[in-house]
Amino acid sequence: GYARATGKVGVCMATSGPGATNLVSAIADAYMDSIPLVSITGQVKSKFIGKMAFQEIDFFGMTLPIVKHSYLVMNAADLPRIFKEAFHLARSGRPGPVVIDIPKDVQQAKFQPVYPPTVEFRSAYATATQHAGDEQLAEILSLIAQAKRPVLYAGGGIISADAHRELRLFAERTNVPVATTLMGLGAFPESHPLSMQWFGMHGAAYGNWAVDQCDLLLCFGARFDDRITGDTASFASAAKIVHIDIDASEHNKNKRVLLPVVSDIKYALTRLNELAAARQFAPPDTSAWREQIARWKSQSPFRYEESRHIVPQEAVQVLYELTKGDAIITTGVGQHQMWAAQFYRFNEPRRYISSLGLGAMGFGYPAALGVKVACPDKEVIDIDGDGSFMMNIQELATAHIEKIAAKAMILNNQHLGMVVQWEDRFYGSVRGNTILGDENNVGSPDNPAGLYPDFVRIAEGFGVKGERVIRKS
Repeated sequence: GYARATGKVGVCMATSGPGATNLVSAIADAYMDSIPLVSITGQVKSKFIGKMAFQEIDFFGMTLPIVKHSYLVMNAADLPRIFKEAFHLARSGRPGPVVIDIPKDVQQAKFQPVYPPTVEFRSAYATATQHAGDEQLAEILSLIAQAKRPVLYAGGGIISADAHRELRLFAERTNVPVATTLMGLGAFPESHPLSMQWFGMHGAAYGNWAVDQCDLLLCFGARFDDRITGDTASFASAAKIVHIDIDASEHNKNKRVLLPVVSDIKYALTRLNELAAARQFAPPDTSAWREQIARWKSQSPFRYEESRHIVPQEAVQVLYELTKGDAIITTGVGQHQMWAAQFYRFNEPRRYISSLGLGAMGFGYPAALGVKVACPDKEVIDIDGDGSFMMNIQELATAHIEKIAAKAMILNNQHLGMVVQWEDRFYGSVRGNTILGDENNVGSPDNPAGLYPDFVRIAEGFGVKGERVIRKS
């Protein structure tokens, strides 16, 4: 949460064995979403490594597939260099997690640390930041000039590179409508006339239709993941595709493209804007295309059926109105995660904090604590579901003890809602342990709705105030 809200390297520590293995989901989450993280873990004494000592686990080997790099420190004198390298690796290029596993005897060693003045690696690729050439960027401007139905598809790379201002200038200069991924929420203001909000499996219909029918797709800082593309063979099938990404391994991995460009996206957008200005670039007339998108927007907006009861989408919408869109929102994983993205508007980056590549339930409230520590003057609210919130409910104790005023709005439907939705749509409504409530609970004066578990009482048990809302007014 701290790293996502600030762009700085987040740090966490855990003991050996189960303490370290409890970090695996968090490390994998940072890896999938390209979040800079340094995880420092304990290990048994060096002489016991490989002998199945108490709480020994090969955390170095276990985490290799989900980190940028892992270290097992066998000499205390290496610690200054390793820490400097780890922080550099975590934040350079495509950000990601780094693990430092430290045996007990190394932790307890006494020595005079000497920090190297610079960080050096055997491979230049580890630290090099590549920049697009002017010829490639000029070709992109030429493709835009010829397009009649262009779309800009912006991902989390825009936010990682702090390139949202450059993106807005570029979209306005070229008249290209913008659709983001969930990782890219806020990279382009959702209130902007060129915004199509976000698209994909749970995204805006008009964004999906626009990408499907576009003749030029500019993919900037995104990776063509399955929740965006569905069947890649039919994704943007009539479009010429340009893909700018700092990670060359993403090019042509999921979707074949016409023009792959390896570059830092902030540099590429800055230079595109400069070239467009210097060459007096004439943007294409996209008025008919934008009018079509406007019709789709009016015909198929995000909407929900009104009810005398509080429906979850309405709760999110009211929260947006009360906070005037100025809060930082974290979420767990499930239906509430999608409703938060659909009915809260994000005009700035780093305002929607969620586990997206990994989809780790229990993410929302601990992340909110990290965000609140990073941004103490901001209202930080976890929009969560009952199932997801219960997975890390003990963090209420952290909030109370550390006096971290992150709030939670739990949309309690007594079910694992997203799974129930799939059960109903695809599996004949067969329930597989997805009902969380007590069907025999008819309520009490303290809990008239009969909601189980009783989150208000649980919160109070942790020393945190709670309130149940069951009526609109």
